[in-house]
Amino acid sequence: MQINLFGEVVDNEAISVEKAAEIAKVSVATIRNWIKTGYLTQIAPKLISYTSFATFMNEVVSVQKLNKRANKLHKKHFFDSFSQEFTEQNNSEVFAQIYENSLTEAYRNQEGIYYTPAWIVEDMLKSVVFSSDATFLEPYCGTGNFIIEAIRKGANPENIYAYDTDPQAITIAKKRIRDMFGVESPHIQVGDFLTEAHKLLSQNIRFDFIFTNPPWGKKITKQQQKYYANSYQSYQSQDTSVLFLFACLQLLKEKGILGFLMQEAFANISSYEHARSQVLRQKILRITDYGRAFPKLLTSAYAFILQKSPPETYHQVSCELAGKDYYFRKQSSFSKIPKKNFNFWAKESDVEVLEKIYSIPHLTLQNHAEWALGIVTGNNEKFCSKYAREGYIPVWRGSDITREGLKPPTTFIPNDFNLYQQVAPRQMYFAKEKLIYRF
Repeated sequence: MQINLFGEVVDNEAISVEKAAEIAKVSVATIRNWIKTGYLTQIAPKLISYTSFATFMNEVVSVQKLNKRANKLHKKHFFDSFSQEFTEQNNSEVFAQIYENSLTEAYRNQEGIYYTPAWIVEDMLKSVVFSSDATFLEPYCGTGNFIIEAIRKGANPENIYAYDTDPQAITIAKKRIRDMFGVESPHIQVGDFLTEAHKLLSQNIRFDFIFTNPPWGKKITKQQQKYYANSYQSYQSQDTSVLFLFACLQLLKEKGILGFLMQEAFANISSYEHARSQVLRQKILRITDYGRAFPKLLTSAYAFILQKSPPETYHQVSCELAGKDYYFRKQSSFSKIPKKNFNFWAKESDVEVLEKIYSIPHLTLQNHAEWALGIVTGNNEKFCSKYAREGYIPVWRGSDITREGLKPPTTFIPNDFNLYQQVAPRQMYFAKEKLIYRF
């Protein structure tokens, strides 16, 4: 018999993966990675040896601090917390900036939070005209950037609905509205939009305008993904940003306007094809590339402004590059591209060339090649060496891959692939012919 860290009796010296994650304050995925790399002993599909876990916690984690990175997810800000009194007494505009900048990178990644810069908000709403009775929804409002701009442009605060799971962000958003416009905002609330959308739909509440920057890749369970995907009919497209998109389309009135800021992957990754197909059923007014709008985030940000109505046969989409350049292109041309990719940077003449190329018999890499991801060690400090050693092999980092070829290796790892969290079959790495690329 063993007593676990909670003082509970542990049967058969076993502890569940979920309980181990709770004790170690890491994700279940991290526990599984520790099992894979041999730190923990698995004795059943969802059980690990309690003895191995206790030993690991005492002798490995405390020394190597392997849970340090995972524990960052439990820390929301670079400093501890904001009191209600502190929030209320300070200038709301300045405090909104302080609050946004205080969020840790780990927390941003976990929640998919990237607050929209004011210049993007202004540009997305630049052509919008609000009537006095127009309704406006911001599903993931943060500190209220879209809301503030909508009110500036004439939206009635009483007709604005907004949600966010962060109570402090909601407090700041409502205070900004009070400070700037002297009114209360009764429909700006703490809540998970994917849950709140069900309530709005059941109450038959629809909106004339919906503008948002949804969470990009927020971590939710697979069960939640499937539930929301079925609820909002996104099906195989289950990224949180796509779930928000489909929920928004259901809440948008006929001929209503939707402004949606998305990551670059939405335009060209195959897993978003179903979502792109749904967007193409609406009249796309414009697509704008804002470039790398978020510090420390490599992806570009694209905005889609659309009207909920079928596009006319010859409808033209305004394709823009951050306000610097624009041209018009037939919306129907996007449907002719494989996977319906939004290659909106290509002009009409470019599209004609692509259509001609695809019309000619050709081979693609699909079904004619194998692919593999790189190696994830799980602990670079432990496994990586800067020098060649006996029993070690060279590896190339992304920065070692250039247009001119591979740089000489500067990193070496043990030749035993069983040590690592993620590896492809050995023959993939040692194949004589390889195409090597970096993201």
